Amino acid sequence: MQISTIFFYVLATILVASGLMVIVSRNAIHSALFLVLAFFTSGAIWMLLHAEFLAIAIVLIYVGAVMVLFLFVVMMLDINIEKIREGFWRYLPVGLIVALVMVGEMIAVLNGAYFQLEQVPPPVPPPVAHSNTQDLARELFTNYAYPFEIASLILLVAMIAAVALTFRRRGGLKSVHPADQIAVKAADRMRIVSMPSVGKD
Repeated sequence: MQISTIFFYVLATILVASGLMVIVSRNAIHSALFLVLAFFTSGAIWMLLHAEFLAIAIVLIYVGAVMVLFLFVVMMLDINIEKIREGFWRYLPVGLIVALVMVGEMIAVLNGAYFQLEQVPPPVPPPVAHSNTQDLARELFTNYAYPFEIASLILLVAMIAAVALTFRRRGGLKSVHPADQIAVKAADRMRIVSMPSVGKD
């Protein structure tokens, strides 16, 4: 067994374990941190597949932006976890049915002819001057240009929604409208008073 195969199985085990902890963790912050671990592990697996750009992108975009946005929303909304858990047992049968269907689909796909290792030819090493970043950009901005734009629009809407959800009006605050500040004149704010001078005795 090659060292890359050993690394793959180790990283895949960490990825599956962190994914399970995202689901079963009782604290939303802990779930987010396990999700960060899952993203880092996915990036390491992409590195093993010689997809360096995807590995860096998943760390920079998902860990550096999406997870920060998620943690921001979780901490600012002050979600009541106990209230959310009240309906856990009520929806558990439906969740188990969906989980069993997904497991059955994964087993059916993994047992297909496409994933039979003996039928897959050995991978051909890429040429020295090959750049998978150029290949990815060519596919992304030609064949998948519209899905790329739609995904960016969805992320923009999610960011605006997160800011809107955390914006709360609080009473008792003193504030001035910007238009009123600009329209202020010197005579409205300052008054010159003529005072007689007082000499010393």
